[in-house]
Amino acid sequence: MEARAEAAEAEPAGIRRPPLVRELLLVTGLFLIYKLGRQLATGHSTEAFSNAHRVWDWERALRLPGEGAVQSALTHSDTAVHLANTYYATVHFPATVAFLVWLYLRRPTHYVWARRVLALVTGAALVLHLAFPLAPPRLLAETGLLDTGQVFGPTVYGASPEADTLSNQFAAMPSLHFRWALMVAIGLIVATRSRRRRLWLLHPLVTLLVIVGTANHYWLDAIVASALLGIALAVVPLPHRTASTAGQVSRLTPADEPVLVGAAR
Repeated sequence: MEARAEAAEAEPAGIRRPPLVRELLLVTGLFLIYKLGRQLATGHSTEAFSNAHRVWDWERALRLPGEGAVQSALTHSDTAVHLANTYYATVHFPATVAFLVWLYLRRPTHYVWARRVLALVTGAALVLHLAFPLAPPRLLAETGLLDTGQVFGPTVYGASPEADTLSNQFAAMPSLHFRWALMVAIGLIVATRSRRRRLWLLHPLVTLLVIVGTANHYWLDAIVASALLGIALAVVPLPHRTASTAGQVSRLTPADEPVLVGAAR
């Protein structure tokens, strides 16, 4: 049944993929622009810590659960906290790349849609990083949270923001990890028809617990990331087929073939 369902969701053979070289250059260029743009927000330590105090106070005013509860659960086990740090350091970027590659090969119209959504939400996040530099909770003494990456390892950041030349530690809001993880889950749920496809939501759920438990992000970082993604999904039209299965497509005459909507490149 699963194999039949997979066959039924294959896209019509006539659908053309965007040129591979162009897509590689486009995606790589967008990523480099984002990385370089994040570096422009470095050095604003006074503003970043002032904003961190505001975010911490806003969370308490909103009665959001304390990030410390998640970290306490992780630090009860050296293995758990090490796995969480490893997940934070190694999973989100390869998972997003694998997601885009799979869509490009198997669901080209959904690939174009997902690439547009990711580009839009990442650009919006870059603007927010520049306008609202934010120190993560691991750097804010008021939170009482550990920098689990430094204490237990592994970590992707330098020992201090000033000494870190590879990343901007004041770009906590919105969370890049969470918005990409949530988009991967939503994209796979939309592009597939398996009855178990909603299990992909475990990826953003685990990511949320990891980014909070390792004190790399506040709850509000994930909430803002979700809001930006929701806006991007509302703006970028979702491609869909008028025929429900590929089997139906093969039985139609050329004049009756389904039209792909919103699939323009």
